[in-house]
Amino acid sequence: MTAWASSAAPPLSSVGGTGTTTLVDGSTFCQSAMAGDIYPDRPHGLFVSDTRVLSGWRLTLDGQAVDSLGTSSHQPFSAEFVGRAAPHGGQADSTLLVVRERSLDGGMREDLVLRNLSGDPVVVAVCLTVEADFADLFEVKESRVQAHPGVQVEAGAGTLTYTWSADDHTMRMTLSATGDPRIEDGQISFRAEVPARGEWSTRFTVRTSGGGDVAPKASPASRLDAWRNSIPRLTTSDSALAATLRTSASDLGALQIHDPDHPERLVVAAGAPWFMALFGRDSLLTSWMALPLDQRLALGTLQTLADHQGTKVDPLTEEEPGRILHEVRLGREAARALGGGNAYYGTADATPLFVALLGELHRWGLPESELTALLPAADRALAWIDEYGDRDGDLFVEYQRATDQGLLNQGWKDSFDGVNDAAGKLAVAPIALAEVQAYAFAAYTARARIATALGDSATAVKYEDKAARLKEAFNDRFWLPEKGWFAIGLDADKQRIDALTSNLGHCLWCGIVDDDKAASVAEHLTGPAMWTGFGVRTLATTTGAYNPVSYHNGSVWPHDSAIAAAGLMRYGFVEKAQQVAKGILDAAEHFGGRLPELFCGFDRTEFPSPIPYPTSCSPQAWAAAAPILLAQTLLRFQPDLPDGTVQFAPVLPTRMTPIRIESLPLADFRLTLEVTETNSSIEGLPDNLTLTKK
Repeated sequence: MTAWASSAAPPLSSVGGTGTTTLVDGSTFCQSAMAGDIYPDRPHGLFVSDTRVLSGWRLTLDGQAVDSLGTSSHQPFSAEFVGRAAPHGGQADSTLLVVRERSLDGGMREDLVLRNLSGDPVVVAVCLTVEADFADLFEVKESRVQAHPGVQVEAGAGTLTYTWSADDHTMRMTLSATGDPRIEDGQISFRAEVPARGEWSTRFTVRTSGGGDVAPKASPASRLDAWRNSIPRLTTSDSALAATLRTSASDLGALQIHDPDHPERLVVAAGAPWFMALFGRDSLLTSWMALPLDQRLALGTLQTLADHQGTKVDPLTEEEPGRILHEVRLGREAARALGGGNAYYGTADATPLFVALLGELHRWGLPESELTALLPAADRALAWIDEYGDRDGDLFVEYQRATDQGLLNQGWKDSFDGVNDAAGKLAVAPIALAEVQAYAFAAYTARARIATALGDSATAVKYEDKAARLKEAFNDRFWLPEKGWFAIGLDADKQRIDALTSNLGHCLWCGIVDDDKAASVAEHLTGPAMWTGFGVRTLATTTGAYNPVSYHNGSVWPHDSAIAAAGLMRYGFVEKAQQVAKGILDAAEHFGGRLPELFCGFDRTEFPSPIPYPTSCSPQAWAAAAPILLAQTLLRFQPDLPDGTVQFAPVLPTRMTPIRIESLPLADFRLTLEVTETNSSIEGLPDNLTLTKK
């Protein structure tokens, strides 16, 4: 098995119909059954630095499991589990209510309250059974945990301490309880006396050390409040849209991870529960789509990725000079796979996306000092495209894993079967993906614009020429004239991989598609083979590998559809862009305002509600950012501060108006956007910027 998280979908999050509750605090997360208990044979646990420090957490009263009544969570890092003790023999009802309030803050805290609903005092034996296996995240994710030798347990005064040591590395988990507990190996128990109509309580606290991560000084609640207070405020008559955008913004705050070396940076992880780490592609695309919320997220992502940029050739990690990483992992399994390292670089798209995002952030008013500080990393990334990305000098970026430990496919559809032809045959590497060429085109265009703004005409001409030559070659080699769409890629023999896929939307988004081909691409993206009514399928129904219940071969990914909508709008296909945006936002309403990582690709006429994909991550970063990009697309809001212009030409569906967005950040000022059914206005633009409504 490889150590790379995106090579397969996460495991089933529901076992025996129990369901799961996921809490997130940066790179710390906890998964449990809906009732609150944690089972070691399920994908449950408290995870710190990609290690499961707590694998078992089961509460009993008088030896009986708690009967669950309900679970609620109003913050990403906390939940309340409400249950009751098992009724006494011969009685239908229980009189003992059980309330467990759990929260994360580096470690975990759980307040247990027993509430006596009767007029008689109750005495009950309370027992918490605890296990700690220090399993690697990937072992848990892939259901292959084995007993780890070397875990030692020590009982103290009100505490249980679990210590695991291996390979000169030690981790420790300490559990403490208030009150007067009895401590035994693996159990903390009480003889609880609950007064009539009264309560009994204790607090369990879990702390860890040795995981290699440092918790931020601010609490999860204060960090999330600070994020919410910094982002724009929305008022709209469309309550569903308001709920979706509010949830998206909150989730993007919850998915931010902490860099102890640079606590001022905002960096977003890929998604909960299994991808709470820095990912190149995911973090770049997410922060790009979230630019209207806070441009600091894109800046922090670029700065952090630049710090980890490749400097040497290492086949094991697939590191190469200038290459932007695929993901960072802290668990021991990833370290073993990487020869002691923690970064894997096997992706073809993160490197050009790095440069393209820097260019987009420049358009949003990135200060020149920050821009010039990142330019050397951008130029190293562009050098990687020439020296390592384009393996054979044909202008196209290809990928092929360096060892059998790497990812077989290294674009965003990185499952083993994610790239196939119209008949369903898997493509053979090296593979040049269509959207990767589009990202490279965007990177060249961005670098040329930056050079122009800085007065570097020679560099501007160099990259304008590269962009023009790549666009011409792409439209010549990837176009399938008999089909009317672009191939998803070129295979090892430079043959076109002819499947109809959603990757076309990324090509529109980046502007690499010739104008005379755009209409045909738009028709196919929104035609019956690709359009579900809730989003764009990843693979057309007319292809051999189509499966609506697949990870990449017929499912709908919200971020993918949002990018398609932005691409359609870029080329002037307003009604088709609205169609995609409305479909995804309708899906969000069915999911309670929180879009999952993906959902099944069934047609809306067959199932009036989107069918969940069984192992989809939620919350997930680019799914959370998708509604933000959709809103920006429908507002047709596009700043270009180096050019001195801001475009604002809304085409919102009537149901979304009136809408007012206050305190939208742009450079060092804040804007207010307002749209009614008949008019639109923008406030806060400085005099040196020109508003365009075309």
